[in-house]
Amino acid sequence: MVDPNDSSPTETLVAAARRQDRSAVEQLLVRHLPGLEAFVRLRMGPVLRGLLTAPDLVQSVCREALEDLGDFEFRGEAPFRHWLFVRAENKLREKHRFHRAEKRDERKAQALPEVTTALAVYQTLCTPSRGLAARESLARVEAAFDQLPADYREAITLHKLCGLSHAEIAERMDRSEGAVRNLVYRGISRLALLVDGGDTAV
Repeated sequence: MVDPNDSSPTETLVAAARRQDRSAVEQLLVRHLPGLEAFVRLRMGPVLRGLLTAPDLVQSVCREALEDLGDFEFRGEAPFRHWLFVRAENKLREKHRFHRAEKRDERKAQALPEVTTALAVYQTLCTPSRGLAARESLARVEAAFDQLPADYREAITLHKLCGLSHAEIAERMDRSEGAVRNLVYRGISRLALLVDGGDTAV
C-alpha cells in the first residue's frame, strides 16, 4: 500500500523501483502525479482536452516511464521530474499528430468529465477567485493559459512545474537567463490577470 506521507528521497525510490519494488514504483507515481497531470493538462491545449482526459495520458506516460527506469541515470530530483515531463511532452506530440492525421472534427470536441489532481498545482501559479467551483477554476486557468504566448507557456511550465532553473531553461530556449526570468515573471503576472478577467492583451 502506498503511504502518502512517505518522505523517502526520490533517489532511494528510483533505486528500489529499478529492482522492481512495487511499492517504490507506486510511491513515485503518487509523488509526481499532481505536477505531471497539471503539466499535461496545460500542454494539451483546448482541442486535445476535449478529446482525451489528462489522467489517461498521465497513466500511459507513467507506465512507460517506469518500465524504462532500468536505463535511467538518477542525477537529482529536478532532472528526474524533467525526464518524466519530457516523456509526457512526447506523448502529447504523438496524440496531436494522431488526431491531426485522423482529421478529427475540432468543433465536436467538448470538455470531458474527469477527476483531477491538477487544481492544487494550478494554485501555485495563480489563485482563482474564491467561490468558484473546482471545475470552473480549472477551466478558467486553462483558458487563460491558452491565451499566453508560446514562450510564456514554455517558461512557466518548465520553471514552475518541471522545476528547472532559469539557467537550464535559458539553455533549452536559447535565451539569456535574464530573458527567462522576465518570461516567467511576466507570464505568471499575465496569467493572474487573465484568470481574474482582466485585460487580455499580452
